[in-house]
Amino acid sequence: MERYGLDTIRNVVLLSHSGAGKTSIGEAILFTAGAITRLGKVGDGTTTSDYDPDEVKRGMSINLALLPSQWQGTKINLIDTPGYPDFVGEVKAATRVSEGAVIAVCAASGVEVGTEQVWAYSGEANLARLVFVNKMDRENADFHRTLEALRSRLGPMCIPVQLPVGAHTSFQGIVDLLAMKYYAGSPPREAEMPSSLQAEAGSFREKLVEAVAEIDDRLLEKYLGGEELSLDELKAGLRQGVATGKVVPVLVGSALQSAGITLLLDMVREYLPSPREREVAVDSGSGAQALKPAEDGPLAALVFKTTADPYVGKLTYFRVYSGVIDSNSQVWNATKGEPERIGQLFIMRGKAQEPVPQLRAGDIGAVAKLNVTGTGDTLCSRDNPVKIVPMQFPVPVFSQAVHPRTKVDVDKMGTALSRLTEEGPTLSVRRDHDTNETILSGMGETHLDVAAEKMHRKFGVAVEMKTPLVPYKETITITTRAEYKHRKQTGGHGQYGHVFLELEPLPRSSGTEFADKVVGGSVPKNYIPAVEKGVNEALREGVLAGYPVADMRATLYDGSFHPVDSSEICFKIAGAGALKKGMAQAQPVLLEPIMNIKVTVPENLTGDIIGDLNTKRARLHGMSPSDGHNVIEAQVPLAEVLRYAIDLRSLTQGRGTFTMEFSHYEEAPPLTTQKIIAEKQAAQKA
Repeated sequence: MERYGLDTIRNVVLLSHSGAGKTSIGEAILFTAGAITRLGKVGDGTTTSDYDPDEVKRGMSINLALLPSQWQGTKINLIDTPGYPDFVGEVKAATRVSEGAVIAVCAASGVEVGTEQVWAYSGEANLARLVFVNKMDRENADFHRTLEALRSRLGPMCIPVQLPVGAHTSFQGIVDLLAMKYYAGSPPREAEMPSSLQAEAGSFREKLVEAVAEIDDRLLEKYLGGEELSLDELKAGLRQGVATGKVVPVLVGSALQSAGITLLLDMVREYLPSPREREVAVDSGSGAQALKPAEDGPLAALVFKTTADPYVGKLTYFRVYSGVIDSNSQVWNATKGEPERIGQLFIMRGKAQEPVPQLRAGDIGAVAKLNVTGTGDTLCSRDNPVKIVPMQFPVPVFSQAVHPRTKVDVDKMGTALSRLTEEGPTLSVRRDHDTNETILSGMGETHLDVAAEKMHRKFGVAVEMKTPLVPYKETITITTRAEYKHRKQTGGHGQYGHVFLELEPLPRSSGTEFADKVVGGSVPKNYIPAVEKGVNEALREGVLAGYPVADMRATLYDGSFHPVDSSEICFKIAGAGALKKGMAQAQPVLLEPIMNIKVTVPENLTGDIIGDLNTKRARLHGMSPSDGHNVIEAQVPLAEVLRYAIDLRSLTQGRGTFTMEFSHYEEAPPLTTQKIIAEKQAAQKA
């Protein structure tokens, strides 16, 4: 196995809007670099990166995939990522362990919503970027229109370093503006540049030279002095510009024709940073500090992905930032504070595993069957414990109730869900005790659909996903008193229990209370716990629609007993009966959960979002501008926003985001209450 050091590795994430051709670009790169011998196709489900059955079925990437290859003495660890926004967790993980990004843009569709989002993600991760305008052979492909959109929507730092010759069926080749050479065909061969292109190419090259000269004062002085910059000076200046983000080179090509892929590989090798050029933030116990990558330094590796497989077991993907990790060794999990046994290490290429004896600083690999290690954990040596600052994943925003289809599925569902959430950090599961539902939360409807399919395929658990029930509660609005006498005579010992309860409303979020103010022994002390038990059981179902009762105090203040016929069960029945009777006469109301919601949308869509929130009975609390967006804060009933992730995506074409958390309960409007009671009664009759 060829050994690569920190200077000869490039960790590059491949990003784009869904459908811009990332997976085909990755496949073309592997083929061009000789890592695979035949080109797979997305439509046939034969690509290296889309190997998961769900990906083949849907024809889109769902998981990140490692696609390592060698190119002219450099190892390129390409990470293909999903373009669909529901799988943003995979994108966040991949950007965290990369130094550079290739952002693919469709020449026909131009800059789309997803393009803007991945541009922002790569900016947050401080990645050096290249833009690859793909699908130049497609109908309606227009490089100049796409370039204009790139510069207006992403920034003027997008500078073309290549020009396409023709488009669609007349797409013939590519002009390299740095060297002023023309490449035609696939594989590309140098040819004479058409005379009709020379003026345009010269104009674009002048803009490129000007942009590069502005990076370095020495180059700028030479350029302004009328001297011509050499090719070496241009390359050095461009590399500096790419590393600092002041220049984002724009390349062109067609992945399906493998056109421009060789030039793309050259750009990745020459202009994107190596692992040595980026420090990583760590915490060694004395606060955050920067760790300089070094092969001879102490081990520091970050786990960025975990997959659960019922046959292979758990597969853990990690990036080594410092030191060396060996197969069949022992390391220290600094996050969990426990030792971890390392088995055979692998280099992953799609689903293919290539065993390796060790992985060195800067490289990415995987290991199977770790016991305690999960996503975000740091592996290091026990003598030099450090924690790499882990990636931050977005909070799940869309929830559904998970119902097992059969009794067999009931037993296996809990284990399957915990394995799923271990695999996907943007999935979370909880039990709603008010509605007795298991709630699975993720980034969107497709995300949860894929999770359900994965549960069935990987763990044999069949489930149905439904909109969660709203955990309404009931309470009373006035103080009242109620008497209930339980008496039965059936021959022999009878049954007798008699209680007086006072019910009074409490402030919101107070819960329920039981008090005893019996004097004179009218209810013997040994029966009072039975009354409380009856009251507590009756509190589980209110009198309006059978929802749990909240914010009420029940006080036992009087009663009577029979020396022979009274028993604990009689007083338990009497306590429950008095509560039901008292609630019915204390003007009961329905309480609904209210959520705090924070919606971030582009300024031009603010009016639409506020209008939509108003239809959802929202109360606006404020709005603040933030980097071309508005952040709208409001309170809204949970019942109105159970599917808000879908609504917001539709209203903003995916440009809006939101977070939501529980605030409090408050009285539901009469019309809402009537509707819920009618639905509950209809469900009981059915």
